[in-house]
Amino acid sequence: MGSKDSQKLSRWYFGGLASSGAACITHPLDLLKVQLQTQQGRMSIVKHTINIIKKQGVLALYNGLSASLLRQGTYSTTRFGAYEVIKQKIETPGQPLPFYQKLLLAGSSGALGGIFGTPGDLINVRMQNDIKLPPEQRRNYKHAIDGLIRVTQEEGFLKLFNGCSTATGRAILMTIGQLSFYDQIKQYLLQSGKFQDNLLTHFTASLSAGAIATTLTQPLDVLKTRAMNAKPGEFKNMWQLILFTAKLGPLGFFKGYVPAFVRLAPHTILTFVFLEQLRIYFGYIPNVKSTKFQ
Repeated sequence: MGSKDSQKLSRWYFGGLASSGAACITHPLDLLKVQLQTQQGRMSIVKHTINIIKKQGVLALYNGLSASLLRQGTYSTTRFGAYEVIKQKIETPGQPLPFYQKLLLAGSSGALGGIFGTPGDLINVRMQNDIKLPPEQRRNYKHAIDGLIRVTQEEGFLKLFNGCSTATGRAILMTIGQLSFYDQIKQYLLQSGKFQDNLLTHFTASLSAGAIATTLTQPLDVLKTRAMNAKPGEFKNMWQLILFTAKLGPLGFFKGYVPAFVRLAPHTILTFVFLEQLRIYFGYIPNVKSTKFQ
């Protein structure tokens, strides 16, 4: 890869596009993760997958895809966009930001993404979990927009932000684990002289970032999923939800860890691979004389 490609920067919306593309491929794994997190009993991911396909067909694994795309369009576009915009404004060409600044920037960007992405996340969780409920208890949203409208009409606008605190906390940790660690690991690899700015480097850095992000976010992810899928009045507060989850033991907070990693690792890899390809083919070389962000 030539130096001209390496000098190119991402545009603010590339992260949302890349994440949406990755979500289309990894959605079945996300659905399985949500369903395993919301059940109290134990069931292997393989057995659960077979049960879904036997009862409702392969397409059931893509239930809630529209909500997943809505979530990525709000959540990921915001956090990736904020990270890129601010980083490109404050970073001196040829002088990468110190790691602690990347951590702070990623955390702040993740907080914004978590807030803006909560409504889409709530609809996503509900649509994915719908197929395991008895027919009479299913919400049966036609698509993501229908879900947003029905929640607003039936439960009130504020219900769309149910679980916002845990979603935002998770988004902060997720963005730190993904963006700042990806940036830093990629930087180390390139500085080692053994790697170039190519697919191998992108894959290695994103796989490492995916593992870090999964470990950081899993406890909050479990609590967020349970909070968003809870019936009205089921949990009085977050502490009650924590105690309910703690009944399963410490590992209860890491319930669904394997499918979460199996889903998040490919999603993280695909997101950054897509992002880097967008940067290479559609990015821009900054004009150091201009401070205008493109």
